[in-house]
Amino acid sequence: MSFELLFQYFLSGITVGSIYAIVAVGFNIIYNTTGIINFAQGEFLILGAMVGITLSPFLPLPLAIILAVILTVIIGALIEIIFIKWLKEPSVLRVIIITIGVSILIREAMLHIWDEKVRALRYFTGTEVSSVTIFGAHISPQVLWVLGISAVIVICLNFFFKFTLIGRAMRACSANKTAARLCGINSKRMVTFSFMLSAGIGALAGCAVSPLTQTQYDMGASLAIKGFTAAILGGLGNSMAAVAAGLIIGLLEAFSISILPLAYKDAVAIALLLIILFFRPSGLFGSREKSALKEY
Repeated sequence: MSFELLFQYFLSGITVGSIYAIVAVGFNIIYNTTGIINFAQGEFLILGAMVGITLSPFLPLPLAIILAVILTVIIGALIEIIFIKWLKEPSVLRVIIITIGVSILIREAMLHIWDEKVRALRYFTGTEVSSVTIFGAHISPQVLWVLGISAVIVICLNFFFKFTLIGRAMRACSANKTAARLCGINSKRMVTFSFMLSAGIGALAGCAVSPLTQTQYDMGASLAIKGFTAAILGGLGNSMAAVAAGLIIGLLEAFSISILPLAYKDAVAIALLLIILFFRPSGLFGSREKSALKEY
């Protein structure tokens, strides 16, 4: 295998892996504030992309993406308020089942609104045939947008949790909810904000990747499984490790194509998830730190 082809696989794996990483970070934001897993996280990406695609013919592309993110943030807040907030001391299993039900509702709503047609947001720069050559590998300029947006999301989240009042309040809820309440922090409001934040970053990532992967109403479940695998691999609650884990999964998928048929690509993440759950359920970095917000 030539170096150019290896580098092509590498760039492909990093691009897809960065999306898995963002999904995993969304899982961890909610997990650290609530202690639950939101299996509707994948739907946030698809919903944001679908709204952006719908608005883009009528608005400048940046404005369409901003409005798509805002609308998805509002929907994320409504989901928490309607389905989660009213529960008093719910079991983890009960809330997980609720989020699975919510993901199905969102998926069916998207099917009703946008049908089964495959859609795509237009390229941020260039066209479908445009390419950039790096070390002999040809990539779309959209790949650079995906990598750049993913990096900005991670950097901004790091800044948010370290230096903003709301971010510190979320960290406090993650460390000890009772102590946070005694300090005057509204923990229920922080839970709502965690859903809003995870929905927003999911929608932005969905818009960024839509020109490359195209978008269909039922793609969220696959993204959720791979994002959850990245979260588990990194150690549930550790967002910085989840970023590394997402990139690892993306690279494994990309290089698996060279030895396995394309149809088996999705099986890589499932097999990896089963191996982790059997042999190291705490994840690769689980023993170092439980909380992603503490890590920030």
